[in-house]
This record gives sequence, C-alpha cells and structure tokens, in this order.
Amino acid sequence: MVTARRGKSASAEGTPAAAGPRVLKKYPNRRLYDTHTSSYITLSDVKKMVLEGIAFEVRDAKTAEDLTRSILLQIILEEETGGMPMFTTQLLEQIIRFYGNAMQGVMGAYLEKNMQTFGELQSKFTEQSKGLPFSPELWSQFLSGQSPVMQGLMGNYVEQSKNLIEQMTEQMQKAFPGMPGMPGFPPKK
Repeated sequence: MVTARRGKSASAEGTPAAAGPRVLKKYPNRRLYDTHTSSYITLSDVKKMVLEGIAFEVRDAKTAEDLTRSILLQIILEEETGGMPMFTTQLLEQIIRFYGNAMQGVMGAYLEKNMQTFGELQSKFTEQSKGLPFSPELWSQFLSGQSPVMQGLMGNYVEQSKNLIEQMTEQMQKAFPGMPGMPGFPPKK
C-alpha cells in the first residue's frame, strides 16, 4: 500500500483513512479501475495520487494479488525513459548487484530511510522558502549556481553514509566470520 507522505490520512475527496486506502483494480486488458471514483484511470492519474499523498493499493481484478509495487515501478520506468533520468546506469547496476545478496534487506531499508530523510529536508526547504519571490525555475537556477556548495553538502552526506555502511559490514563480519562483505564496500584493513 502506498501511504500519504505528508501525514494526511484522508484522500483528496475527504474520505477518512479508517475506510482504508483507495483500491485500484487492474484488469487483464491492462486498464486500471479506481473503485473510489468508479472510473478507469491512467498511470498519470496514479502518479498524481502519489504526488498528492493519497493512500492506495493496486489489486489484480481476478486474483486480488497486490500489484502496487509493479505499478509504481512502471511509473518510475516511464519517468526514467522520458525527460531527464534520475538514476545513472552505474547506480542501477549497483542496485541490481544487491539482489540475492545477504544484505539485500538492509540495503532496501537503508535506501528507504535515506529517501525519507531527503524528503523531509526538501519539505523543510520548501516551507522555509514560502513567500520568497522564487519560481521553481528560479530555484533550479539558484541551486545550479550553488553547485559547489550543494556538491559539498551531498559529498559529506554520502561520505557519512559510506562510513556507516563500512562500520556495519565490519561488525557483521566480526559477528559472522566468513561472511562476504557488501559489494563495493570491502572491509578496511
């Protein structure tokens, strides 16, 4: 289930969260049906729901299997193939290398926590900048002009994360001798 990010527990139409998440049904013809609005919707509509923080889940119309992750991955794929991709080829390769690795679950939790922290920072930045005469385009120009500062901040964050993973790997190897290290993070000698 996708949940509201902004702490809202109601849908855009004001339906209480107690009623549960909106259910979208996926039919064999690959169409999505929103049971809340009793209408067919597109992936663009689902993306809009994500952006608005509306809780929903996607279910196979015949089997009731949860297809939410599949639909979200489909939206990411569309975003990545159109416009400016967020993920580099190298990043995607690194993510793939973690599948089947003993640290797969840890990596998922690590990425989720980092995305949550990044989202919180973005929200704070947006809140603090309210009332300033900057459009999103002007903010982009400003931030690109501040590239060395932003790169420095992100570099420090990445270095701290890398050190944390290295420490975690060392502790795991001490606790479980013979366990291989995480890809790209050999233990310090």
